[in-house]
Amino acid sequence: MNVPSNLLYTKDHEWLKVEGNIGYIGITDYAQSELGDIVFIDINASIQILTIGKPFGTIEAVKTVSDLYSPCSGKILEINPKLAENPQLVNSDPYGEGWILKIEIANSDELNSLLKAEDYKKLIGQ
Repeated sequence: MNVPSNLLYTKDHEWLKVEGNIGYIGITDYAQSELGDIVFIDINASIQILTIGKPFGTIEAVKTVSDLYSPCSGKILEINPKLAENPQLVNSDPYGEGWILKIEIANSDELNSLLKAEDYKKLIGQ
């Protein structure tokens, strides 16, 4: 399993890439492999502001649907437009083209509650 060291992780298998006060959110390589072929990603259109630990949408695979949880609080700046036509990007490139949301991080102190790569590897038994 690929677990990049430059990202932060949640116990719910989301990742966060931090660039200043901007964050990119996606699901981990482990999560996409457990889900299988991704067929649809639904972001709750009524949510403009994310709250840490709260669901912001769902990800649907062939056999299951899972909630997506926010790794930190912040304002949604962009939903990855490529995922509407090609949700399989989450399978093929979960840490690159398969990102789900771009946000403005509201409280950088919340980042301290996220897992570093080594801790996430332990969580998934790597």
